[in-house]
Amino acid sequence: MKLERIEAVMHKRVQHVSQRNNIGRLATALAFWSGGLLAACTSAEQPSNSSNVTSPATSEPVSLIAYSVQQATVGVAFAYDASRGSAAFRVLRAKSLTYRISFAPNANGLVAIGARISGEPLVAGTFSATITASDVTGRNATDVLTIVVGGATPVTLASANAAQGATVGATFNYDATKGGTAFTGASLTYAVTFVPSANGFSSVSGRILGVPSAVGTTTATVTATDGNGQRVANAFPIVTFAADLVSPSLPVTSFAYSDISSPLPLHFAAANAPGGSAVALDNTPAANRTTDAGATLGRVLFYDRRVSLNDRLSCASCHQQQFAFADTVKLSRGFAGGSTGRHSMGLQNARFYQRGRFFWDERTASLEAQVLAPIQDATEMGMTLDNLVIKLSLQPFYVPLFQAAFGSSDITTDRIARALSQFVRSLVSGTSRFDQAFAGGVPNFNAVFTAQEIQGQQLFTGQAGCARCHASNAHVSDDIHNTGLDATVTDNGAGQGRFKAPSLRNIAVRAPYMHDGRFATLDQVVEFYNSGVQANPNLDNRLRGPNGQAQRLNLSITEKAAIVSYLRALTDTQFLTSAKYASPFAR
Repeated sequence: MKLERIEAVMHKRVQHVSQRNNIGRLATALAFWSGGLLAACTSAEQPSNSSNVTSPATSEPVSLIAYSVQQATVGVAFAYDASRGSAAFRVLRAKSLTYRISFAPNANGLVAIGARISGEPLVAGTFSATITASDVTGRNATDVLTIVVGGATPVTLASANAAQGATVGATFNYDATKGGTAFTGASLTYAVTFVPSANGFSSVSGRILGVPSAVGTTTATVTATDGNGQRVANAFPIVTFAADLVSPSLPVTSFAYSDISSPLPLHFAAANAPGGSAVALDNTPAANRTTDAGATLGRVLFYDRRVSLNDRLSCASCHQQQFAFADTVKLSRGFAGGSTGRHSMGLQNARFYQRGRFFWDERTASLEAQVLAPIQDATEMGMTLDNLVIKLSLQPFYVPLFQAAFGSSDITTDRIARALSQFVRSLVSGTSRFDQAFAGGVPNFNAVFTAQEIQGQQLFTGQAGCARCHASNAHVSDDIHNTGLDATVTDNGAGQGRFKAPSLRNIAVRAPYMHDGRFATLDQVVEFYNSGVQANPNLDNRLRGPNGQAQRLNLSITEKAAIVSYLRALTDTQFLTSAKYASPFAR
C-alpha cells in the first residue's frame, strides 16, 4: 500500500468525523490510524522476526528490530541494552517508552534496570528475557530475547611442577608458573603457600624466592586463579639439602664385586671345603645377583647421608668399615639423637646365612627388606620411601649409576633395595690369617697361627663347642638361639629370647657385644659362655650340661685366653681398609 493512498483514506475519515462535529474523536481516530497504518506499511516493507509483533488493529506499539541471540559466560560480566538505543520499540509520534523485563526460568544472576540487563551469570544454559515496552497511553508490546550462557573457560594444569632441590643458605629462585605455561586460563593470577613452613621461602606472582634455613622437605602449592574466581592448584616438593653434601668420587673402572670379577675364596666356594663350605649357606636370590654396577650403586647409597631425613646419617654411620661394619656404642644414635633399640650388628659375611632373615630378631624375611627398614625407622633415619626416591632423583649423579645397574635411570624403592643388598652381600671377609692357611688348598694353620691361637682353635671346635653354632669357614651362625643371657627373658628377640648372631669375622674390632652391647670385651664374652650362661625354659640344648642345667665349661685362664687369641686371628685387615668398601664421598 502506497503512502499516498493511506493518507487519502485518512483524510476521508477526518472529513466524515468533522461533519459530525467531534473534533476530539477526530484526533483520536487520526492518531489510531496513523500509528496502525504506519506500522502496517513498515511491517510490509520490513517484516519483523518477532513472534509477538502486534497487529495494527490492537492499537499497540510494534517491534521494529528483532533480537538476535545474545551470548554470555558463567562468571563474566554481561551487559545488554534491550531498547537497542530506543530503536527496538517505536510508536508514531511517541516521545518515550518504559520497559519491563522478566526472566525465565530464572534470572541466573542477571538484573534489569529499565531496558538494561546486567550481571554475572551463575550457571550455563539457555535463558530468556521477555521485554515489554509501554508508551504513555499504556499501550505495550513484548518481544523475547534469548541469552545463551556458556561455561567459563576452565583453568587447567597444563604442565605440573616437578620436585625442586635447594640448599641450606643458598639463594633459591624458581618460577612455579613456568613462564605462564604451567596453567591455561584467562587473566590468571598466582599465589603460593608452603607446608609445613615456609623455611625461608616467599613468593611473588608465582615465583618462589628465598634462602632456606633448614634441611627438609617443603610442599609448595601454587594456585592459579582467573578473573571469574576459577582456580586450580599444583603441589610439589622443594627438598632442601645440607650445605656440606658432596657428590661421590668413583673410579673410571668399577671395583670388582661380582663372583665373576671377584671370585669367592675356594674354601668359601667349594662344596666340600675343609671346615665347611660358606657358599652352601648363600642367601642371594636368583633375581638379585650381585653385579659390579649394582654394588657400586649400593656403595654410594650406603654412604650417602641423603638417605636420612636431615642429611645427618648414612647407613655407614652405624655400620663403620673399620669396625667390621658395626658400631662402637651399645646403642646407636638416630638422625635426631634418639637411641636405637638394639646394638648395630656387624654386616660382613651377611650373604652366608641360609635362613636368609635379618636383624637380631629376624623380623625381615630378606636382606632386600632389611636394608629399607632403618631408612624408614622413626628413630634411625626418619625417611619415607617416597621422599627418598624424590631426594635421590634430584641428584644428577644417580642417573648414570641407576642406568648402569639396571638398564634405565628410573629410581624406585625396589632398585634402591636391590642395590644396597648387592653391596652388603659383597662384604665378604676372607683374607684374614685364618684364610691364609688355605693358600695351598689343604689348610695349614701351623704355618700362620701361633701356638696359643692353635690351642684356641682346638678349644673353639672341640671342648668349648663354639663351632656348633658358628659354622663354616665364614664363621656364621646356623640359626637363632637362646644363649642364656638372662634367667628371665627381658628381650623376646625372635621369640623365646632367641637371637640371630653375626659372623665372628673381625669380632675383635667390633666391641661391644650381644644384641644389647652388654659385654665390652671378648674376654667378657668368653667368660660368659664359660660360667655365666643362665638357665631358662628356652635355653638352647647345646648350652645345657649333662644334668639339663646351664653348662659350665670350667676353662682355665690360659684356655680362655687362647680362645680370645684365636678369635683375634679372624681379623681381616685387608677387608677393614679396602677402598672398594670405603666411602666414595671423600671431601
